Amino acid sequence: MTEVRQPVGRDTATAGELFALVRAGRAATRADLVRLTGLSRTAVVARVSALGEAGLLRVGAGLASTGGRPPGSLELAVDAGSVLAVAIGRSRSQVAVFDLGGTELAASAVDHEIGAGPGVVMPGVADQLAQLIGPVTPPVLGIGLSLPGAVDAGRGVSVDTPVMAGWDGIPLAPYLTAVADAPLFLANDADMLARSEYLGHVAQARDLLVLKASTGLGLGVVADGRIISGALGAAGELGHTKVSEAAGRPCRCGDVGCLETIAAGWALVARLREEGREVEHVRDLVAHALAGDPEAKQLLRESGRMVGELLAVAINLLNPRAVVLGGDMAAAYDVYAAGVREAVYARSSALATRELQFLPATYGDRAGLVGCAALALDEVLSPAAVDARLRNAVRVG
Repeated sequence: MTEVRQPVGRDTATAGELFALVRAGRAATRADLVRLTGLSRTAVVARVSALGEAGLLRVGAGLASTGGRPPGSLELAVDAGSVLAVAIGRSRSQVAVFDLGGTELAASAVDHEIGAGPGVVMPGVADQLAQLIGPVTPPVLGIGLSLPGAVDAGRGVSVDTPVMAGWDGIPLAPYLTAVADAPLFLANDADMLARSEYLGHVAQARDLLVLKASTGLGLGVVADGRIISGALGAAGELGHTKVSEAAGRPCRCGDVGCLETIAAGWALVARLREEGREVEHVRDLVAHALAGDPEAKQLLRESGRMVGELLAVAINLLNPRAVVLGGDMAAAYDVYAAGVREAVYARSSALATRELQFLPATYGDRAGLVGCAALALDEVLSPAAVDARLRNAVRVG
């Protein structure tokens, strides 16, 4: 989400900034761009022409024959390129190709051994992406990839993924260079769930807490429309907060007493398996709950209640407009949300909950992919990136 400045005087806004206005839907004609930027009409025409020649905008009379749009209209050339999205999970990774407008062109999933390292997971991801791209996909401009735990986006590595041994410090971009010669943009999985809401609930609520309740537990924080990642990229590590009910219980992160040991999907599945139930993944637990299994429903509601007790603290501190519930457990939304609400209303202040909403994730189980695609698109179509592309085109020309 790129903020474009208001009129600041003639001949100052760049072509990239004009492109951002069209991409955001704030401008559909050259006249709109003149009004929004303060540029002269001559300057707007020159910048728009450069964007058209670069293949980024469809300009002018060509639109009239394809949809009745007036000859002066402008629109993003969504088929001028593509981005790849990769959401790495503990036992399954999702991959997809998106056009420049954020529309999914193709998607698939790659199952792998629980907790497998990058040397096992990433080649499979690369192979699947290569199949999705095929011979006719527009050129790949960027790759968005998410991982559980904290990441160093600048170096393109995980720095603390306790649930997936062997990933920390390993550069991931080299695994994908054979698939696409494009930059890799890395982020935490809960942050990517939050980023997907830029295309969903953020339009109505710019302050959100976005819970990912799945095999593990994570929290994305959106404040005034911006994702808050923290000094080390570790904001929202809800699942590894110590709680008294989990005292002494070993966590998969190597510590003891974490919330995950009693409320995460992996812990709930372990409980059912100890009772002789045939469940392999939290998705199996959710399927049982949706089919009416009382024990599965009780486990999910209780997990929601325990998570809600910690969420209540965050709600008092941050005063969000809404709490978005996503991840595999939220697929049984009514059951899981009931537990979360119970604890939040019992423990948060009356003021913090007066207008608080609880909402399902806009994109369901596709949210991670949508967030990864949005990250890549925001990077490769930012004003600075577009201006750099135009400069390079001039040099090559």
